[in-house]
Amino acid sequence: MRIAQLAPLAESVPPKLYGGTERVVAWLVDELVDQGHDVTLFASGDSRTRGKLHPVWPRALRLGGKGVDPNSACAVLLEAVAKRAAEFDVIHSHIDWLALPLLGRLGVPFLTTMHGRLDLPGLPDVIREFPNAGLISISDHQRLPLLGANWLGTIQHGLPVNLLRPSFEQGSYLAFLGRLTSEKGPEDAIRIARAAGKPLRIAAKIPRAETVYFKKRLEHHIDGEKVQLVGEVDETRKQPFLADAIALLFPIDWPEPFGLVMIEAMACGTPVIAYRSGSVPEVVENGVTGFIVESEEDAVAAVSKIRLLDRKVIRQRFEQRFSSRRMAGEYEGQYQKLISGGSRKPPNVLPIRNLIGSHPCPS
Repeated sequence: MRIAQLAPLAESVPPKLYGGTERVVAWLVDELVDQGHDVTLFASGDSRTRGKLHPVWPRALRLGGKGVDPNSACAVLLEAVAKRAAEFDVIHSHIDWLALPLLGRLGVPFLTTMHGRLDLPGLPDVIREFPNAGLISISDHQRLPLLGANWLGTIQHGLPVNLLRPSFEQGSYLAFLGRLTSEKGPEDAIRIARAAGKPLRIAAKIPRAETVYFKKRLEHHIDGEKVQLVGEVDETRKQPFLADAIALLFPIDWPEPFGLVMIEAMACGTPVIAYRSGSVPEVVENGVTGFIVESEEDAVAAVSKIRLLDRKVIRQRFEQRFSSRRMAGEYEGQYQKLISGGSRKPPNVLPIRNLIGSHPCPS
C-alpha cells in the first residue's frame, strides 16, 4: 500500500527528547516499511525515518527557536498533503481534529488516531460536524467521553522489541518519568518513595507553563540524594534509567489515554505501580506486570511486594502485547478495510485558509 502519515510538528519524528506521539509515529512508519509498504511521512525536516520524508517545516517547533507561528507550519503541512493526496491509497493522520475538514474532501480513504484526552469542552460539537470521519482510539477508556464518534477500533501503542534491553536485577531506586505537572503525580511519587524508604529518580521535562508549580511544590523536595532530578532523557539514557529501577511509579490523576512510559518500563523488565485511572487497567496486568493501586498507602505496600513479580515474565508480556509489529499489523488491517470499503471520490478541496483555526498544530 501507498500510505501517507501526518505527524505533529511540535517535535521531530522521533523526538530528540520528550514526545510520545511522535515516537509512536516513528515506530509505526518504520515497521510498515519493514512490512513492504510504501510510506511517506509528512513531518518536520529534522525527522528520521525509514520511509520517505516529506519535510514540511525545517525544524520541530518546540526546539526550533522562538517566534514561529505554529499555524503557519500547520498550513504548510495541510497544503503539502492536499497537493500529493492522489499519490496515496490511504492517509493516516496523527494531528487530532485539525486535518478533518481537508481529508474529508480529498477523495482518499483516511483515518485519524486520537492521541490525546477527549473529555474537553467543545469536542462533542466537533464530532457532530464530522460524523463519518473514522477514528482510532489508543485505549477503550479514552473514547468514553465521545462514544457517538465513528470509532473504527482501539489500537494500543507498541514499540520495537529490540529498542530497550531488559534487566532482570531488582533495581536500586524508584523511577518517575514524564512531564512535571500535577496531573502526572510527581508529588505523590515523592511521598510514596519516602514512605517506602526508597530513593526516587525523576526523569522529566519542566514545561514552561509549569515552572511556578515546580518551584512551589517540587523543587524543595529535590535534595540530590533521596530525590534526584535527572532532567529529560533521550532513548539512550532512558534504557538504563528504567532498567535499573525497582519499579516505575505512575500515580496519575487524569484520564491518561495510554501512558507510553508504562510499556517502555515493561520492555526493560521493570514493573509498574500505577493508580487506577484512565488506560491503566488496560495496560498493566495487576500482579503480573505491576500493581494497580487505589491510594498512596496501597502504592507503598506495592513497593514492598514488588520482588514477588518476575521481571522475565514482565518482559515476555511486553513482547506478546506491545510490540510495534503488532501495532502496525492492526493498522494495516484498518487500512485494508478502508480501501476495500469504497471507491475514491473526486476531491472537493476548500481553500487552505478556511481550514486553519486559532489553535497550534497538536502534539
